[in-house]
Amino acid sequence: MLNGKIALVTGSTSGIGLGIAHALAAQGCAVMLNGFGDHAEIERARAEIETRHGVRVMHHGANLIHPHEVYELIEWTCARLGAIDILVNNAGIQYTAAVEDFPHAKWDAILATNLSAPFHAIHHTLPFMRRNGWGRIVNTASVLGLVASVNKAAYVAAKHGLIGLTKVVALETAGSGITCNAICPGWVRTALVETQFQARAKQLNVSTEEGAHQLLGEKQPSKQFVTVEQIGQLVVFLCSDAAAQITGAALPIDGGWTAQ
Repeated sequence: MLNGKIALVTGSTSGIGLGIAHALAAQGCAVMLNGFGDHAEIERARAEIETRHGVRVMHHGANLIHPHEVYELIEWTCARLGAIDILVNNAGIQYTAAVEDFPHAKWDAILATNLSAPFHAIHHTLPFMRRNGWGRIVNTASVLGLVASVNKAAYVAAKHGLIGLTKVVALETAGSGITCNAICPGWVRTALVETQFQARAKQLNVSTEEGAHQLLGEKQPSKQFVTVEQIGQLVVFLCSDAAAQITGAALPIDGGWTAQ
């Protein structure tokens, strides 16, 4: 369906981003991975996607907290793979603390990674999409872009801001062949949230597994984790012709969390 398209997925060396990269590659996209981790593990993941799906897959380790590295990532992708057709702003970091205890440096880093980096990536990518008359931008927000949660001031602020950015870009590109949407996952079993499960387990003096399901039961009526494969397929749909008139949306994939 997306054969020959060029996709950049930030924060894609593990978790949700890696699942999205697999899903797009399965539809024929060449993919630029981005993110941190063990070099051998990243190369294994890159080679697996390339071999399984028969598309070009590369990796760039830009640290998106720095605007100039976002620019370098975009330029490098266009030079190596071609003009970007699909941009998935997925990279994100988290830290939990009460507002009065929240470290200033953590606030700055979370806002830079989760909100400013998507802005810079969109800013540098849109000219290529406008030139080609087609583009898909998908921002990984969160249910916490729609509702709040205690001890997550920076993350909630960034994700709410990301949904606002999504709507502005959608309005500015309406009718151009470019769409911009946000996806809002609930609990997904990834490394980003594993520390929260461990903290709950320690608080209750139970296993990490029990801590995870305690948090799941409190928020997600389905009592089932969202899977990275489900998120990947949602992104594929948003990139399809069937979704050409879906733009500016913030789509929950949360087992009913935000329906309460």
